[in-house]
Amino acid sequence: MPRKTINTTVHKGHRERLRKRFLTSGLEGFEDHQILELLLFYVIPRRDTNEIAHLLLKRFRTLSAVLEAEPQDLESIPGIGSNASAFLNLLPSITRRYLHDRANREQPLIDSPDNAARQIIPLMAGRNEEVFYLLCLDTRNRLLHPSLISRGTVNVAHVHIRHIVEETLRRKAAKVILSHNHPSGTVEPSHSDIFLTQQIQRTLIPIEIDVVDHLIISGEQFLSMARGGLLHQTPVSEQSVGANVQQTYESIVRESDTAGYDLSRCSGHFVMADET
Repeated sequence: MPRKTINTTVHKGHRERLRKRFLTSGLEGFEDHQILELLLFYVIPRRDTNEIAHLLLKRFRTLSAVLEAEPQDLESIPGIGSNASAFLNLLPSITRRYLHDRANREQPLIDSPDNAARQIIPLMAGRNEEVFYLLCLDTRNRLLHPSLISRGTVNVAHVHIRHIVEETLRRKAAKVILSHNHPSGTVEPSHSDIFLTQQIQRTLIPIEIDVVDHLIISGEQFLSMARGGLLHQTPVSEQSVGANVQQTYESIVRESDTAGYDLSRCSGHFVMADET
């Protein structure tokens, strides 16, 4: 069957109108299929992208799902080739990079959980898998670099503490903030979240690196372990952590949103006991 091409006279006018509408008013009032149609103009010059946009939404149901789909799944849609699938796949990553760059044009001061969250939430926007980030700070709590340590599945991210140590030393950090997301929609810390935090604290003590906080992110919401008192000076076993998780979680929810970091406590001198 011959490929369906567009009537150049009719569709050139349609494309120009859609472009001008966007340049005049942004995406306000655009339907999802019109956004996809506009995007595809730039990688599919001689096909009816309106039809392809509708096929994409019929298969993947939402705009975000289209942009998060695997390239091979996108290419199963008639009219979508390798260039178009790569272009659509690129957009969420560019968005995350843009949001972080915009928030990070100047070396920001990370002196509270809220300021830390402003840096980390854009990096996790739109992710449907667990990721683990390390915010590297200097001695004055200014951000040196946000480092992606690991990526996982919907509910698991494997974190190798060796990678955290290597990245901390490479960035010449004096302090770090740990952060990972919960795609499931809750910011409640798991037993493993708390236990891993304590292991990282213990590992970084010999090289005099302070763990200032561990943020759990879900969408625009976040939980600060420092604010809730979960950065213990003496690590405990994973089993004993579980006994107080729910009680501590409830206390975090009640904490003041304006509480900052107690920088006087960030000395790196913790008394740690060996696990038994």
